[in-house]
Amino acid sequence: MNSNTVLLFLLLFASLSLSGQQTKVDFLSADIAIIPDSTGHIDATASYELLVNEKARSFFLDAQKMNFSSVRLNGKKAKYEYDGERIVIQKKLKPGKTYRLSLKYNVQPQQAVYFIGWNDGIPDNNQIWTQGQGKYTSHWAPSLDDMNDKMVFDLSISFDKGYQVIANGELEDVSLKGELKEWKYSMDAAMSSYLLAFSIGDYDSKTISSSSGIPIQNFYYRGDEDTYEPSYRYSMELFDFLEKEIGMSYPWKNYKQVPVRDFLYAGMENTGLTIFSDGFMVDSLAFADKNYIEVNAHEMAHQWFGNLVTEVDGNHHWLHEGFATYYALLAEGSVVGEEMMYWKLYDKAKALQKASEAGQGQALTDPKASSLTFYDKGAWALVMLRELVGEEAFKTGTLNYLKTHQFGNVTIADFLTAIRKASGKDLSTFESEWLVGTNFPMEQARLYLSRHSKSIRDFFNMQHEIRTSNAPNERILKKHWALNPFKQLRERSIRLYFKSLSNEFRGEILRTGDLKMRQAVVQSTSRIPEELQDAYENLLEDPSYLTMEQALYLLWVHFPDKRSEYLRMTEGIVGMPDKNVRLIWLLLASLTNDNTDKALRQEYRNELASYTSPEYSFEVRQRAFILLAEIQGMNDQNFKDLINATVHPQYAFRSFARELLDSYLKDPDKKRRLRRLADGLKPSELRYITKKLTIE
Repeated sequence: MNSNTVLLFLLLFASLSLSGQQTKVDFLSADIAIIPDSTGHIDATASYELLVNEKARSFFLDAQKMNFSSVRLNGKKAKYEYDGERIVIQKKLKPGKTYRLSLKYNVQPQQAVYFIGWNDGIPDNNQIWTQGQGKYTSHWAPSLDDMNDKMVFDLSISFDKGYQVIANGELEDVSLKGELKEWKYSMDAAMSSYLLAFSIGDYDSKTISSSSGIPIQNFYYRGDEDTYEPSYRYSMELFDFLEKEIGMSYPWKNYKQVPVRDFLYAGMENTGLTIFSDGFMVDSLAFADKNYIEVNAHEMAHQWFGNLVTEVDGNHHWLHEGFATYYALLAEGSVVGEEMMYWKLYDKAKALQKASEAGQGQALTDPKASSLTFYDKGAWALVMLRELVGEEAFKTGTLNYLKTHQFGNVTIADFLTAIRKASGKDLSTFESEWLVGTNFPMEQARLYLSRHSKSIRDFFNMQHEIRTSNAPNERILKKHWALNPFKQLRERSIRLYFKSLSNEFRGEILRTGDLKMRQAVVQSTSRIPEELQDAYENLLEDPSYLTMEQALYLLWVHFPDKRSEYLRMTEGIVGMPDKNVRLIWLLLASLTNDNTDKALRQEYRNELASYTSPEYSFEVRQRAFILLAEIQGMNDQNFKDLINATVHPQYAFRSFARELLDSYLKDPDKKRRLRRLADGLKPSELRYITKKLTIE
């Protein structure tokens, strides 16, 4: 290539990088066929139809670290340049003409596709799943990272016939090709590339229908049918509520929900296909402590707010997360009660107030704002906007906004214009206070909650009386409890004023209170008085794994003569998806000398230590690391597992592991031990510790 040609392409790439969106060329559709394998490799072909809007000399697709073996335009070999991030096709394009681009490539994705469980020797936990938002689909399929570029996707996936393959759209065909099975999914409406998704695993499923006839297919792990009903409880009711509340029919042909292990977030609203953390797959006992309802409703709401209408860029992210959070609150309130919704709003307001008082308040128009801002302040902004303009105008304006911009891209101004037209109201003050302002208007939030929620109004009155009255807190609590039986008020009262409650009153709550009230007592307890020993022992059979866990620990600490009895009562209970009861049981059993021989105690310790392995979910691993670190019980394999965890794709777990590793590196003896252990690990596991050891 001569110097003039090199200069031409440098200028070409520079001009293309100024904006991710292509306006001269419109990609209409993509037909992608992939063959992933268990090593993290993907072979693929892709075909695209594009329409030329105006005269152009080239067009591009984002494509990360791919190897292209064939690039053809309208059946002919095409000239192209590829820099490892973007493939640019050179061609003089005629306005009004359509072209067909065909690609053949292979790729080993560094992100956006996650291969889980294939190296742990356990056959039934193997998975492959994708995450496009923030990670970019262009790591496994040539596509357009810019959200303004939408196209209709068809996706075919060939994989081992023993697995289920789920993707966006309608399943058109399944056919055997030797040991592989090909699954063909098709769509008929355009979407942004980050919403393209698939999941592969060992699943069963059940299909229900919304009142409007939309199929809702819910997947669960084969053999775990007992988690199906509690996990997907209220799914149809939430779906029906959103269609009615929004006023627009669900915009896609079907809806699927798939749990996966080690997911990066709580859930992801891929078009018609929500992928979510299997930490929400719970049995009926765990449901009271952790359930999928809010996440379920949130990802459903995104099918309208985010997928049907998509932000132009991050300056308008409120239009995604604030709206999904708001409608999820409404939907959840419709099935568990409005009062619970108001208490969630109160919790969000308190967190936002705390951030504001710490100088960390942010505008909803700030593209770098936190999740707290986009989700929770975003939801509050819609609460207050609806209060300002009235329910009818709010619903009319929101519906017109969706209809006007469906399958397109939107700005905050687009939404506010629709609300202004529907209400005839001046929104300038609202905009300056709730969207552009950085401080959270807590007083407005308190007034709103006082108007709409009797239990919160009574809670505020109770707090005021406690601050201003000389009467004992307990007497004031009992007075207000008699006036308002709502359990959230009582639970909050217990947690806030626990230290001032008499043992007699605490015992009464443990005997007669509901699950959350009992839980508030046990989680606020630091010492069990002897007169309440029986009441706390009853909690070992409470219908709450969190309550069981805390009660077991407290009883084991305070009544050593009955440790073996407490352990017998709780043996075999696993608990939440993170095995909370089993792990604390193993720790305590390994430390209990009564009637337990040393070999058996070592078996318990070995089982506890085994749960730091990558074969378990990050939630289980993190809990095991915490318990072992607490008793300085980390063995060599645990330290190897910790090094492995420092490169885990899940951000929160990875950060936890790095912080724990950093604490060990401060100890010279442990640092030498870690350096020795690191020598036997894979290079891919050593990125973080190598950097730390090099720096130090």
